[in-house]
Amino acid sequence: MCPKGFVESPVPSNRHAGFGGRPEETGWLKGQYRASGRPYVVLCHDEEQAHQVRARLEDWLAPRGLRFNEEKTQVVHLDEGFDFLGFTVRRTGGKLIIKPSTAACARLRARLRTEVKALHGSNAEAVLRRLIPIVRGWAAYYRAVASTTTFTSLDRYMWRLTFKWARRRHRNKSRYWIVDRYFGQFHPSRRDRWVFGDRDRGAFLIKFAWTGIVRHQLVKGGASPDDPALTEYWRDRRRKKAPPPMDKTSLLLAVRQQGLCPLCKQALIVGAEYEPDSPREWINWFAASKKMLHKHHFTYRRDGGTDERNNLRLVHSECHRQHHAGDSKRAT
Repeated sequence: MCPKGFVESPVPSNRHAGFGGRPEETGWLKGQYRASGRPYVVLCHDEEQAHQVRARLEDWLAPRGLRFNEEKTQVVHLDEGFDFLGFTVRRTGGKLIIKPSTAACARLRARLRTEVKALHGSNAEAVLRRLIPIVRGWAAYYRAVASTTTFTSLDRYMWRLTFKWARRRHRNKSRYWIVDRYFGQFHPSRRDRWVFGDRDRGAFLIKFAWTGIVRHQLVKGGASPDDPALTEYWRDRRRKKAPPPMDKTSLLLAVRQQGLCPLCKQALIVGAEYEPDSPREWINWFAASKKMLHKHHFTYRRDGGTDERNNLRLVHSECHRQHHAGDSKRAT
């Protein structure tokens, strides 16, 4: 048992869950490394076993100068459920259901309100630039659990925010004018006319519900990443993990290019094998990738090139800039 992450149990009929918050720091560990406690969950067969596991963990923590934070440590029945890392885990009708927690949704709504309020007076392009990474990042973090209902609710909330933003920007215009100006069927393959977008550029705000639910593949019981005999098993798991929910064209280009920039032959995203483990990290990941990657036209549009995928390459923004800086030299 390791207090660095979620301890999964292969037994689906677990009755009690003992879970702790961050152990309180009371000193220094050997080697002058400060103790950095991580929250964890332990699933047990019954309440007695949960208390036994807690006692064993207390014995393990004591020599290291650590102890449980009593205010955040509980033993609860799985039917009651508990919140962990932004998720609510509860058994309902004999099934274990994991979904975004109410607190996590409230934090997101508060952030969206704050961001949109700060954008009063800005144009639609600025709104899209600010909100798209948030939507993509939050949806990416919660796409592996029962999030469909939550995503739909958040899309309705986002529509209200963007509509109020547009009403404030154009106080003297009717709601029909505003809907016609900022909402429409912007997505080329979705029959949804209530998508917020910028008609001048054709850009639009993606919806939470457009992110497909990709179920997490359970780890085989007893499998440990530290077991050298299972090296191939863990390598296969990493290879088969769900791709990031990028736009379809970028994802297909990245796969076709085997994750390499065709201009410099280096990885498109350094450390792409690493998957963010919090909504904030996912949001930052999308914001950074938006700045780092550009779509390059193999045959320039001025020379008759199209936006078809066979004429596009996904490249680093810096490589793209340097490539076009040399256009005049290549022309001569």
